[in-house]
Amino acid sequence: MDNRKRPAGSSNSGSLVFWSSSFQWQPARVLIVEALPPWWSQTCTVLCDALDNFLSLACSLDGPCRIPLLSLYAVSRQQECLLPFVQLRGNFARLHSCVEELRSIPGEGCIRGAARGGDLLRQAVLDSLQQFRHTNAGSQTRNNLSVEVTVVTSQPGRGTVHQLERGLRDADLMSLKRLLVVQIDISSCDKVATCSLMTSYSLMLGTEVDLQQVANSVVAVEMVLKAWLQERGGDREHLHLLLPKCQSEPTYALCVKCDMQERQISPALIPVASSLGVKTESVQDFLPATKMSANQSPPPQRLKAIKVLRADGVCESVLYGLPLVIRPTTCWQLDWDEMETNHGLFHALCHTLRSRDLFLLLQVESPQKSTAGGSGVYPHYVLQPSPSLSLLLRPVVSRELLLPISLPVSAQDPPPNAMQTVQVGRTFVLSNQITDAARGI
Repeated sequence: MDNRKRPAGSSNSGSLVFWSSSFQWQPARVLIVEALPPWWSQTCTVLCDALDNFLSLACSLDGPCRIPLLSLYAVSRQQECLLPFVQLRGNFARLHSCVEELRSIPGEGCIRGAARGGDLLRQAVLDSLQQFRHTNAGSQTRNNLSVEVTVVTSQPGRGTVHQLERGLRDADLMSLKRLLVVQIDISSCDKVATCSLMTSYSLMLGTEVDLQQVANSVVAVEMVLKAWLQERGGDREHLHLLLPKCQSEPTYALCVKCDMQERQISPALIPVASSLGVKTESVQDFLPATKMSANQSPPPQRLKAIKVLRADGVCESVLYGLPLVIRPTTCWQLDWDEMETNHGLFHALCHTLRSRDLFLLLQVESPQKSTAGGSGVYPHYVLQPSPSLSLLLRPVVSRELLLPISLPVSAQDPPPNAMQTVQVGRTFVLSNQITDAARGI
């Protein structure tokens, strides 16, 4: 890939962040919110809070532009464009004002049938496409060749899809890459995003239409919006996994072609990211940055336990940075009795966590508002027990930086011919020779 490097920001002066230029082909985004009573009164706060949180993060991200343009429409008693296409970076004040305008739409009253709402949704989609064509025609880069439209509704999603399907059947949809209808299930308030219904339709050749059902919670709606931050390329595979014939032969028998997906937003792209544990190469990287005189030492970092986690419930994909080994202090300034008591407490903590197969989730105590800049992201860590008298401290990504991921769990065995190719025969891909060689790594 064509990589380039730039400073990560004023908070990380002297360090460099690498990123790919593949984000230049990200589509423009249109969000159409169906704010019809009486459902709007139950979803307004959830959706607007999720939008505020998401825009706060997206506007403060350094690195490549993940959302080149964003437009917002509201469909209530009439269809209204609350936000023409704008760039996100540097526009949070305007975007926040737009969210507050959306929040002010009344949730009480009556409407004259669902058909009227369907007509307004159709018109909002067509207006957004016309606005995009006009905006893209005046663009100097001409990189934004497509647009994705997301319709958020609390009405039955299948009915909304069918209304849009009928209304857009004869429309010019060449610039529409994807149409996503998100149904907020007002009967569900789970904090986990639910994708119990994901159905694909087709309006015309080249246009993908999906229906997604999510819980009526801020976290669930945030995950729908965060999907916009993921790289949407697909013109070529990302990774070739080469498997050799055997250890003694340099040639390769198999090439497994793969795609890669981000699981989290790098904390290095957040302003004042040094407080988020991006660098854990040394103890000094972990200690808080404070102004001290030459003869002073930095104060200890204070982490408070906020939750107990089951060890088998922590996925490695949410951890980042280098781990630090934690052991009981041997500081000479402590008297012998205090040191012995502290050693016993540390031993008891290690034993309790290890015997019960538990981790501790930690957060920096009383984070200052300035610590996270404008993103509202604070540092968290996972404390893991080890067989020795020690603990392992690893940075863990916070909820704000997690990206959505949906990986299918296969209950079926692989095709017999594929198993034959990988395991046996002349390819000898996963032979004992390779296994033995791996033990020495």
